[in-house]
Amino acid sequence: MGDGAHGRPQTVFITGGAGGLGGATARYLAARGWQVFAADVVDAALARIGEEPNIAPLHLDVTDAASVAAAARSVAKRVDGLDGVVNFAGILAVGSMIEIPEEALRRVLEVNVMGTFRVNKALFPLVQARQGRIVNISSETGWQSGMPFNGPYGMSKHAIEAYSDSLRRELRFLGIPVIKIQPGPFKTEMVAGIGRQFARAAKESSHFGALLRTLKGMTLAEQEKAHDPILVAEAVHTALTTRRPAAAYSVKPDPGRVAINLLPDRTVDALLEWVVGMRRAGWAAVLGPWSRRRSRRAAESRRRRASKAARQ
Repeated sequence: MGDGAHGRPQTVFITGGAGGLGGATARYLAARGWQVFAADVVDAALARIGEEPNIAPLHLDVTDAASVAAAARSVAKRVDGLDGVVNFAGILAVGSMIEIPEEALRRVLEVNVMGTFRVNKALFPLVQARQGRIVNISSETGWQSGMPFNGPYGMSKHAIEAYSDSLRRELRFLGIPVIKIQPGPFKTEMVAGIGRQFARAAKESSHFGALLRTLKGMTLAEQEKAHDPILVAEAVHTALTTRRPAAAYSVKPDPGRVAINLLPDRTVDALLEWVVGMRRAGWAAVLGPWSRRRSRRAAESRRRRASKAARQ
């Protein structure tokens, strides 16, 4: 279960470990005997998860090098190594790439990309001490083509993909596996707040307000299909424990996005414009002219058949 090669409990450090996918994974591993360091910036969530067996809460701001170093020292005082580091800490920002404030974009990259880099670098000596593993949380967005108004998050996850591939190929020479997890839509606090993000972006936009309001409704409807976080926890457990882990585990990607990603870019561009136009105008308004033309052609066909029958 959670016992390592020498009969000692296996240990794991999880960023974003007090809520969402990270919290679900922390609880899943703790229930299987792992000693879990759940690191997060939200103190109230840390207090709650810290009451559960096998979970040690740690305050951590992944954007602050001093905070990361302090967390690494704290872990080193309690254990002689780590069997795994799992990087869940992440945020998103909705907005156009020509309108989003620079600070908002920088914040996403600081948390999602530089935060992962800082944590892995600081904790690597502990991982190496046990020949452990590094698990970086990417997203289906990381391997798919970028979508409108999701640019900051998409940029960050494409960066995580490239970073993880480079790191995996480097650490292979040291016997340290690096694994990517690529979740599709899941039920989390971050996703639950996406409606507010769209509303704020629409209010602040000079060019895309109506479009953002339309996409807000479409996005919220899609979130109804979001999956249980336990599926991601299971994938992380597999990545940490299987003898020969895969380079990446895709977990419940959205079938529509997968299909779109197989099409040529120009086709996707036109398709997005058409679908959003349908939603904005309403199906009846968009399909009305086509329906009327079809009715006229059908009526004309009936008249020709009637005329032909009368002449016979």
